[in-house]
Amino acid sequence: MFVAAYWWKVHPGKEAQFRAAWRRGTALIQAKYGSFGSRLHRDDQGRFIGVAEWPDRATWQAAFDAKMVYDEPETRAAFVDAIADAAREPMLLMEVTDDLLDR
Repeated sequence: MFVAAYWWKVHPGKEAQFRAAWRRGTALIQAKYGSFGSRLHRDDQGRFIGVAEWPDRATWQAAFDAKMVYDEPETRAAFVDAIADAAREPMLLMEVTDDLLDR
């Protein structure tokens, strides 16, 4: 398994819009590119951190190279509109060696 983490700063008052668009976009990416899904977190600085799981690095790389484009422009527009700042590249790229999460 492979994990990629990203961060976003969201315009004040647009948190719900961002989270809804992130959830829908994650589902679309999962269906189109084969991710295992993602979790959204909030750090002490107020950034949203998305941690996405993928079957392997090659699957993630193919989706990343395609800019994870999906066929729902209104979801993408809502996502982009809510963002004040974002990482240009993933903040972490990691191979999972041992997984003890209880799902």
